[in-house]
Amino acid sequence: MYTGVVAGSVVATVKDEGLDGVPLLVVRKIENGKEAGLIVAADQTRQAGMGDFVYLIGSKEASRVFRDAKVPTDASIVGFIDSYNEVL
Repeated sequence: MYTGVVAGSVVATVKDEGLDGVPLLVVRKIENGKEAGLIVAADQTRQAGMGDFVYLIGSKEASRVFRDAKVPTDASIVGFIDSYNEVL
């Protein structure tokens, strides 16, 4: 599981059919209270926006958010973080 802050969105003119209509968001990963790089995550169910603290799942579990479809994704947003106690 990853935590991060939504930093932007990705515009893709061609995507896998399973990702049609699914926003792809750029997320700044947070590890031990510090930024740890960027990751692109699919936002199937949560409708996250700029500046939202989110948690993500990665690897093959990321595609299970899509239930029936086999979707090629390495990270998916699965929830929001209400408060974060470390200074970023």
